[in-house]
Amino acid sequence: MSYQVEFATKWSDFDPNRHMRHTAYNDYAAEVRIRYFTHAGFPVDEISKDNIGPILFTEHTSFRKEIHSGENIIVNAKLSALNDDKSRWKMRHEIFNESGKVAAIIDVYGAWIDLEKRKLAVLPSKYDTLLDGLDKTEDFELIKSKRN
Repeated sequence: MSYQVEFATKWSDFDPNRHMRHTAYNDYAAEVRIRYFTHAGFPVDEISKDNIGPILFTEHTSFRKEIHSGENIIVNAKLSALNDDKSRWKMRHEIFNESGKVAAIIDVYGAWIDLEKRKLAVLPSKYDTLLDGLDKTEDFELIKSKRN
């Protein structure tokens, strides 16, 4: 089973059309990523002590079903791609509405950044297992390194 979190939606998640506003979906996906790091034993505030933090290059959201005010949702995280040194990664989040239907799919492409140098970085080896607890998507792929 993938890593997942259940949330009670809140009033500020919704727009005048009475469905969840588009950016709220991405906010929940980001929350799940950060909670996963903690779940894996590496809270972001600990990683940041090594002057490293997660960043995103792209975020693509596909909306499938509406989520309405007052619904509880489930958001998961799966690993969809990784490069050899684990410095680049892709995750897929599925957001399920209260009836268990996929309401949105969010694909993100991310990496790690050195918070002082403001350049892309590789995590220190003590974080080698950070992404190991995520299920892989059926279409999981290896990201080719630019240096090869």
